[in-house]
Amino acid sequence: MTLHTRPAEAKKLISGATGDWEVVIGMEVHAQVASNAKLFSGASTAFGGEPNDHVSLVDAAMPGMLPVINKECVAQAVRTGLGLKAEINLHSVFDRKNYFYPDLPQGYQISQFKQPVVGEGEVIVDLLDGESFTVGIERLHLEQDAGKSIHDLSPTLSFVDLNRSGVALMEIVSRPDLRSADEAKAYVTKLRTILRYLGTCDGDMEKGNLRADVNVSVRRPGGPLGTRCEIKNVNSIRFIGQAIEVEARRQIEILEDGGKIDQETRLFDPNKGETRSMRSKEEAHDYRYFPDPDLLPLDIKPEWVEELKENLPELPDEKKARFIAEYGLSPYDAGVLVAERETADYFEQVVEGGGAKRDGKAAANFVINELFGRLNKEGKDITSSPVTPQQIGAILDLIGEGTISSKIAKDLFEIIFTEGGDPRVVVEARGMKQVTDTGAIEKVVDEIIAANPDKVAQVQAKPTMLGWFVGQAMKASGGKANPQALNDILKAKLGI
Repeated sequence: MTLHTRPAEAKKLISGATGDWEVVIGMEVHAQVASNAKLFSGASTAFGGEPNDHVSLVDAAMPGMLPVINKECVAQAVRTGLGLKAEINLHSVFDRKNYFYPDLPQGYQISQFKQPVVGEGEVIVDLLDGESFTVGIERLHLEQDAGKSIHDLSPTLSFVDLNRSGVALMEIVSRPDLRSADEAKAYVTKLRTILRYLGTCDGDMEKGNLRADVNVSVRRPGGPLGTRCEIKNVNSIRFIGQAIEVEARRQIEILEDGGKIDQETRLFDPNKGETRSMRSKEEAHDYRYFPDPDLLPLDIKPEWVEELKENLPELPDEKKARFIAEYGLSPYDAGVLVAERETADYFEQVVEGGGAKRDGKAAANFVINELFGRLNKEGKDITSSPVTPQQIGAILDLIGEGTISSKIAKDLFEIIFTEGGDPRVVVEARGMKQVTDTGAIEKVVDEIIAANPDKVAQVQAKPTMLGWFVGQAMKASGGKANPQALNDILKAKLGI
């Protein structure tokens, strides 16, 4: 296992009234498995159906109904384990986790306890300052989701929707390796990216397909671990950060007032900016785990694992390293481009399209600055971009040929974004070619010099003022003068 150590100065300490505190965070991420059917039944996993529309007799726990394992859900868990560089346990067991809740018809949840399908792994997390560190993965196990209780449709009744009941979840448990809200957000972001690359979970937090239980404790720097509280079912990366900061402050205040932290499960209220107690924290023995008698142990053949491994896509870390090596990108630019698989694919189509390989740095700059900037402004993502990779490639070719300048390219991009069309045709039709005729540029320069004798004297005394002449000449030429030719002519005419 590769070790990426966090630099000492990156540890985020929180100042309290009696000194500094360190927050310690571990995550339990529940990722809905991307599959057409549920973990133990053939019912649909489609989102948005009418209440209780996607419920089989197994999901409803009708007498005599027996679970049957969905092989694709197991395959997705193994793929995820491989993507997390984790140990794949060829022998694992499904257990019954016993508790009562109205939206859990069986009175127990089928989960995995002592023998999960995936063991120890790691996630390498990149921070904005360029540093990276490793978060250890303790385990990944498969379990079925519960249904949903609805309390706001009636003043006197609660309703139960079992559409989610039995949907396959992967619970991915990290070690307590995170030390700040920003680190936790970066970890979940990276984990979500890996899952989306693998195609094992769509990561849609708005639909509840990815949610996190966040374990938070505080301690004096370097001291023993404190008592942790678990914040349940946080469903956005922004809320994860807010919940950690609020909970850490709450615990620090209690400890500094001489109190003690009770181990409990809490909920985060983003509207009030507070966590509130939900129930005292259960231990494993409270759930009375035992192997599910209706399910045989899960024995996986090593050849099947190898087959799944061979068909994995290129993952973000490997893709980032290749972009840096192959296209000469900075780690930051490569990181931005590989954050989403669709974005990385789009960039590569820009570089590799049209038969000739284009300059990677130029393509990255244009995609990140022009395209992403414009998409963000419109509230769109790369999948709904009105500009194709082929159109961006054509704009870059026009710049490379000297047909248009970088400034004209921005105007051309705006036209293509709003109106569409072939960039070459647009440049011809609208007369957007840059002027490379030195005679025409000289004429513009001569007129500016003749009209501004005072400025000529100033630039000859202070050559850094050349920019003023460049600006005037560009303005006079409608931004079409070739910048290099213009600079050369100005320097010659002004004698600098």
